[in-house]
Amino acid sequence: MARYHGPVCRLCRREGMKLFLKGERCHTEKCAIEKRNFVPGQHGKDRKSKIQGYGLQLREKQKARRYYGVLEGYFRNLFEKASGMKGVTGDNMLSMLESRLDNVVLRAGFATSRAQARQLVRHGHISVNGRRTNIPSFQAKPGDTLEVVEKSRKVTSIIASRDATAHYPSPNWLDVDRENFKARVTQAPKREDLVQIQLNEQLIVELYSK
Repeated sequence: MARYHGPVCRLCRREGMKLFLKGERCHTEKCAIEKRNFVPGQHGKDRKSKIQGYGLQLREKQKARRYYGVLEGYFRNLFEKASGMKGVTGDNMLSMLESRLDNVVLRAGFATSRAQARQLVRHGHISVNGRRTNIPSFQAKPGDTLEVVEKSRKVTSIIASRDATAHYPSPNWLDVDRENFKARVTQAPKREDLVQIQLNEQLIVELYSK
């Protein structure tokens, strides 16, 4: 499946909740959910179908994929890897999603959305342990230090993002030095530290286990 390039607010409306895909806009009254909290389409207001069984599992999977901005093939491979690890498969899967470099950049406050964080990584603005890394799916491990490279610390959008997210608390698994544009992963993300949205990962496990 190709990456989605359409209006991202439609994705939030389809899932019936904020997925925080547009950064700061999602925290204002301009958010589409505040004005049109019904599924997109000509008959969106009239659609009141009751979802159950497979439909519930599918919606949870789509919600997680859209929230983290990953493709179906990647998501399926991530599940396979998580199912082969020790511990709870759903927790392992979410922990790996949270450990993606683009997500860590977002959590550190150097971007206001995952799309922006992914762009920063792709364009070489981020280094991990002193080496530039341009792979958004790079898995950050405990002990890794990421930072905005020296010459990028004067980029207006990065400074604006840092200032805009200054009032957001940093996750427990991340030690952030906002002044120096640095963050250190102190531990693997735990389930209680994950995602800003309501997500039932067990339904995703059930869907892929069929």
